[in-house]
Amino acid sequence: MAGSGGSGGRDRGPPLFTTEKPRRMAMAAYRLFTSTVFAGRLSPAAARWRWRQRRAWLGMLAAELWFGFYWVLTLPVRWCPVYRRTFKDRLAQSYNEDQLPSVDIFVCTADPTAEPPMLVISTILSVMAYDYLPEKLNIYLSDDAGSVLTFHALCEASEFAKHWIPFCKKYKVEPRSPTAYFAKVASPPDVCGPKEWFTMKELYKDLTDRVNSVENSGRIPEVQRCNLRSFSQWNEKITSSDHPSIVQILIDGNKLKAVDIDGNALPTLVYMAREKRPQEQHHFKAGSLNALIRVSSVISNSPIIMNVDCDMYSNNSGSIRDALCFFLDEEQGQDIGFVQYPQNFENVVHNDIYGNPINVVNELDHPCLDGWGGMCYYGTGCFHRREALCGRIYSQEYKEDWTRLAGRTEDANELEGMARSLVTCTYEHNTLWAIEMGVRYGCPLEDVITGLQIQCRGWRSMYYNPERKGFLGMASTSLGQILVQYKRWTEGFLQISLSQYSPFLLGRGKIKLGLQMGYSVCGFWALNSFPTLYYVTIPSLCFLNDISLFPEKTSPWFVPFAYIMVAAYSCSLAESLQCGDSAVEWWNAQRMWLIRRITSYLLATIDTIRRLLGISESGFNLTVKVTGLQALERYKNGMMEFGSFSVMFVILTTVALLNLAYVA
Repeated sequence: MAGSGGSGGRDRGPPLFTTEKPRRMAMAAYRLFTSTVFAGRLSPAAARWRWRQRRAWLGMLAAELWFGFYWVLTLPVRWCPVYRRTFKDRLAQSYNEDQLPSVDIFVCTADPTAEPPMLVISTILSVMAYDYLPEKLNIYLSDDAGSVLTFHALCEASEFAKHWIPFCKKYKVEPRSPTAYFAKVASPPDVCGPKEWFTMKELYKDLTDRVNSVENSGRIPEVQRCNLRSFSQWNEKITSSDHPSIVQILIDGNKLKAVDIDGNALPTLVYMAREKRPQEQHHFKAGSLNALIRVSSVISNSPIIMNVDCDMYSNNSGSIRDALCFFLDEEQGQDIGFVQYPQNFENVVHNDIYGNPINVVNELDHPCLDGWGGMCYYGTGCFHRREALCGRIYSQEYKEDWTRLAGRTEDANELEGMARSLVTCTYEHNTLWAIEMGVRYGCPLEDVITGLQIQCRGWRSMYYNPERKGFLGMASTSLGQILVQYKRWTEGFLQISLSQYSPFLLGRGKIKLGLQMGYSVCGFWALNSFPTLYYVTIPSLCFLNDISLFPEKTSPWFVPFAYIMVAAYSCSLAESLQCGDSAVEWWNAQRMWLIRRITSYLLATIDTIRRLLGISESGFNLTVKVTGLQALERYKNGMMEFGSFSVMFVILTTVALLNLAYVA
């Protein structure tokens, strides 16, 4: 790779990151290949005109024209990938610890059943233990269910953190999620004394037992209720959909008594449950994030905000410093609005049957979006500049004050009262929140719209994929969960593409055409459903009736058909192998690609049409983060777990039986 400095020729020191591009020869070869495929794709359409007297030709022609258009749409996205590399050692040389900005970290949870408390606090503990000055680290948990069980687990975690954080920093533990760490490290490492290691493991086991015991019983021990005044805010009238706003500072990092067992400062830890009432719209995760932005503005007001899903723990303790290398670069960091890390999963097995590994997306597709000036915001594992997230338009005169802090009061009760007033149901009424400030509402993919708006205000975004992954999450391990998840993503992207927030409308003259096309690749996922369904049903029906829709092997028209198929699949396989997948994983991904198109994508298209006609409203389906042991065992053995009944399975079964009848 040929490299270019991330800070050009600045005089004030070396760049904090560098940008690398593939060698020209490789890109020239790829463009030559795509040109030949493009020429080949024109031939089937021409062949259809020749066979126009045959039934079903018009549908096949329309399907092939759409596939050709969609393929052309994807081409420029792959033409200018860039790869970023950071220099944390230069960051340390350029900035003292007290000159680095404070960071607010947001974690959201919505259901203690689908997202168990232990899952949530493992993520919380992993971000509390970042390799960063604790006085400048502020962690906020948004609990949309207002669950006393989640609050209890967080209280327990705040005590355990006093032991866990110094242990992590002393022995440079990775990852810093205790659940993940003790699952991966079965015995004490050489640098750690066995007694101390086993003591820490036992402390975590005790924590797990206490939290799980309370979760199973559904009741908080009276002793704990008496010792902590915050439990008095819960009563029998509170439900997940009807409760007042609750804000509690469990650890105040600005107070001298907030120290770990070694006497060092602890990060600030805040619990928040925004007010919810049945008659008021709460806007799901987007509403939680906007509430967190406001609450954090009066408690810490850090210039950098990071948000991460509760099932996606920090796997790299240096992620904050990596992100700061982009923001703090004096030449090219001023206009960076957010830094997005890729999504990776820890629970996928080798030769995963559901195509969960997304290595090609992470290693090829996302760097190409970055090359066009803007990686998408995917709602987790992302570091934001607060002012960009709050609606500021970038200008050349803008200069960030990294040392600013909230003008906060020292009275915790008064501070919590101020914060509670900012997260009432009616606070956002007749304001610019979710319009020009914060995260957008009204779409299943509010994060993608938000990122696009930030880019249209003149900010750039960066994609960073370090060798040690920044975050690891939990992939779905049943077919039903995966198809529901893809339906939500696909429906959200299609709604964006058909709305005023379409990248071709909102981004016109504001972002590059290549980036607009990059957004549209995902935006038109759903529209592939009907051509694909046509292709996997009509030819089979025709073949059953002895009607051929494709040229004979002796026909000259057979060559372009064969070339396209062989070239496309060969290129796809080569890319997967290059990105670390096995041939079996590639094949599984191809199978899931077809399954998603005729199920998730199809229903997403139908539901979007129904919504446009006013027949139905957008909803939010929370993906369950826990899996039964039997289902997990079947997944590990390469057996499909279908889960609960779905109309998607009816479609899938019908198509499979039709093609089976043709083969038979």
